[in-house]
Amino acid sequence: MEEFRRAILQPGPPESFALQTVQEFIKPQRQTKLAQDENQLLENMLRTLLQELVSSAVQSGEEIMQYGQSIDDGENFQGQIPRLLDVVLYLCEREHVEGGMIFQLLEDLTEMSTMRNCKDTFGYIESKQDILGKQELFARGKLVMLRTCNQLLRRLSKANDVVFCGRILMFLAHFFPLSERSAVNIKGVFNTSNETKYEKDPPAGISVDFNFYKTLWSLQEHFCNPASLTLAPTKWQKFTSSLMVVLNTFEAQPLSEEEGDANNLEEEAATFNIKYLTSSKLMGLELKDPSFRRHVLVQCLILFDYLKAPGKNDKDLTSESMKEEIKTCEEHVKKLLETTPPKGKDFLQKIEHILEREKNWVWWKRDGCPPFEKQPIENKTVQDGNKKRRPRWRLGNKELSQLWKWADQNPNALTDPQRVRTPAITEYWKPLAEDMDPSAGIEAEYHHKNNRVYCWKGLRFSARQDLDGFSRFTDHGIEGVVPLELLPPDVRSRYQAKPSDRTKRAKKEEAKGASNQAEENQIATPASEIDGEGVRADESSAAPMDTDAMATAVSTSQGGTPTPEEHQKQSPDTDVGQEAGQLEADGEVEAGMIDGETDAEVDLEAVS
Repeated sequence: MEEFRRAILQPGPPESFALQTVQEFIKPQRQTKLAQDENQLLENMLRTLLQELVSSAVQSGEEIMQYGQSIDDGENFQGQIPRLLDVVLYLCEREHVEGGMIFQLLEDLTEMSTMRNCKDTFGYIESKQDILGKQELFARGKLVMLRTCNQLLRRLSKANDVVFCGRILMFLAHFFPLSERSAVNIKGVFNTSNETKYEKDPPAGISVDFNFYKTLWSLQEHFCNPASLTLAPTKWQKFTSSLMVVLNTFEAQPLSEEEGDANNLEEEAATFNIKYLTSSKLMGLELKDPSFRRHVLVQCLILFDYLKAPGKNDKDLTSESMKEEIKTCEEHVKKLLETTPPKGKDFLQKIEHILEREKNWVWWKRDGCPPFEKQPIENKTVQDGNKKRRPRWRLGNKELSQLWKWADQNPNALTDPQRVRTPAITEYWKPLAEDMDPSAGIEAEYHHKNNRVYCWKGLRFSARQDLDGFSRFTDHGIEGVVPLELLPPDVRSRYQAKPSDRTKRAKKEEAKGASNQAEENQIATPASEIDGEGVRADESSAAPMDTDAMATAVSTSQGGTPTPEEHQKQSPDTDVGQEAGQLEADGEVEAGMIDGETDAEVDLEAVS
């Protein structure tokens, strides 16, 4: 113990001496991590030391967190107890000692302190909440910390220590995860013990309407337990009648802007109390208070929001007449909130926003409070020696290999004529033909033409077995491919029409292009057939050739027999002329055939 007394008086950060102090206390242990019995021994010693320091602080009349010699740690001045807690927190964070030790010391410190000193102690806890919330520490001490905070809340006054209670609740919300079930009212139990007491009998000499006083404060009985309104219709009727009396009174006595400005709500926040006084003598003053009116009206909206939410079972559901009454009363309440100064419209918008977000929490609870946090995906590194080899399949994957294995075991499966069978074209298009029949009454969204796989397979079958039908796809789409004998007469006539003029025009242009090509071939002369004495100009070489050809033609026409030299001269030009003439004639014949061909022939050529 003396080692730690000297340690907390040393200047400098705890990491410079904390581990050495633990090793001096537990001898001959020299390891950086203590065993279980050594941890227990160290924890008992630290709890005893903390108790002695608190006792000394109480006897000296000093604050617990400021007791002892001030230690200069940079710019911070600490007492002995915060210094001791820092040392233990460092040891727990570095895992030199058991992680729950710091939480046990904090619980002991709050139990030994007065409420005034507990505020300073809790301030220290708030300053270290990021370290205390680390996973290695949180897992060891979350239950101890929860017990410590609940004990503080039980000791505090809900009316006088509202701010301190709020600090504790905010710390728990930050310290525990959002989906922690220990802080969630899973069953939705209401705090029926929060009873509002008010006067039952009218006092003597009072000028306020006592019936209205009782009606106003009786609403708190229903606000305390909203679930009772859906179970007993008589209670709901009593509540609505009382509420309408209160709302009509608020509406009959509106507040002016001057009265709203006179009651500055921001200044009242410093002296805020959790409950209003229920004395009948204060009724007149409370009716003139805009904050009081807002509290009552917001309670109504919260109750309506609860009743409109779907229940877990049938008995929690509201009736249709009850829903209409809720809607009427809710509109009335919102209208009064909007007209209540100061800034009534802004206040109503904020309340509606809060209630809208509250629905998300209601559904989250009714879904069983699923966790919001998602653990990060860890990239597991496998050592080279432990890598698992992927199985190698004979045909690339498991399914194909299994099929091949079945074929080996059953050879007849490969020779079965029914194994692979291409259906007839009429058999395949029969379902689509039935869809096209108007008398069948099949809706368009259920037609087979909407099935892309069916249409694609059908086009492949038609391209192999029915070119005539396949050629109709360009003009009529997939329905034109269906064989005409499968269609009713009225439907068949639509698909027997002649092809468009655009197809004919394209064929004619193609024929003219072939004719022009033939003429160009007739004029052109290959370079290898020209007798050369070298390369000459085009104009000079063309004249002798024309002269020779003309002479040859004249001699032939006169009936003479051409000599071999003349025949040799004549053959190149004559062959060219015959070839060009043949091409020109073929082009004319082809053009004539296209002009007179039938529609089926044109479509067939387009497909081919």
